Amino acid sequence: MLKRSTMIYTELSPNPNSMKFVLNYELVPEGLSFDYPDMGSTREESKASPLAADLFQFPFVQRVFIASNFITITKDDETQWEEVLGDLRRFLKIFFDDENEVFDKKTVEKNTLIVDANDSEAVGKIKAALDQYVRPAVESDGGAINFADYDEESGRVTVMLQGSCSGCPSATVTLKDGIERLLTNMVPGVKEVVAEAM
Repeated sequence: MLKRSTMIYTELSPNPNSMKFVLNYELVPEGLSFDYPDMGSTREESKASPLAADLFQFPFVQRVFIASNFITITKDDETQWEEVLGDLRRFLKIFFDDENEVFDKKTVEKNTLIVDANDSEAVGKIKAALDQYVRPAVESDGGAINFADYDEESGRVTVMLQGSCSGCPSATVTLKDGIERLLTNMVPGVKEVVAEAM
């Protein structure tokens, strides 16, 4: 039986402390993402994501985000990418060449997206706009955006920013100048877009 060959390349993200590691195959189904914002969350879920648990063994790793065909790793402020990039690449190459599991099967199954038939027309339009226009751009920067809530009375949309978007200096500008403008133009009633604190 032929062994899968893993190719990994890196991409800078707008967040200087985050680096996107892109693989030549999918890690999780389209639209799913898994965010481990600190080592504490991974200890509890280490059986659910052996990859995240192993990455947190590197002392400089602050956050691990896994989506589609990439992993975004956020480091601490003191560590320079030049010092650790080679070690991370080697670790990931060995991890995937040895065909270790990123997640257990229950983790992916339990997080499969469910379309809510009870969504209002406005919420359906908001989710569609986020999926079609925003998600691809955000994922290309090593992050993710997820719909959290829509208050029809105030016109406020709340989203969750994950991965390299979390803590990124340009996230506020992107949120207000890009996402808010898009949604206010596409969905009648939307007046404001805010990010939920993670």
